[in-house]
Amino acid sequence: MSKQKLSLQEQLLKSGLVSSAQAKSAKSNKHKQEQLQRKNNVVVEDEAKELAQKARAEQLARDIELNQQRQQQEHKKQLLAQIKQLIEQNKLLRDEDGVAYRFNDDNKVKTLYVSETMRAQLINGQLAIVKLGKSYEVVTAEVAKKISERNADSVLVHNEAVTTSVEQSDDPYAGYAVPDDLMW
Repeated sequence: MSKQKLSLQEQLLKSGLVSSAQAKSAKSNKHKQEQLQRKNNVVVEDEAKELAQKARAEQLARDIELNQQRQQQEHKKQLLAQIKQLIEQNKLLRDEDGVAYRFNDDNKVKTLYVSETMRAQLINGQLAIVKLGKSYEVVTAEVAKKISERNADSVLVHNEAVTTSVEQSDDPYAGYAVPDDLMW
């Protein structure tokens, strides 16, 4: 008993799913398409190929989009790591027994205890307050600028240094002295 491979057409005929007339018709249609292709260089459109190409193109577009999202997430992660490293390496020691310095974070008033000198430097813009996770740290103005380049939301307090003085003639309160220990 020899085992021969039967074509799909022969298998369908044998099983009774297709009549011999349908098989002959399909065979002649296929033969005609092949002849047209050879004679006229006519490309017969294959729907299966088109669908497969379309599916590949859609998959490629999805892959590119996912890759871009991963790259953006990786970039954000790198920026956060850089910010954390800048803060950790450059944070200044605070005086927990010092003066209370109040500032806003998400519409909430927060308090940080610093020395009198640090408070003056914070007011003058020489120091800044940055957010590291849920804690707050004091860093120099140069470090705060580097951090704000990476993520401006991390810098909570960075006052600009006052360089211009108010002219005496325009200031109605010029004759009154402002106490140095005035705190709000």
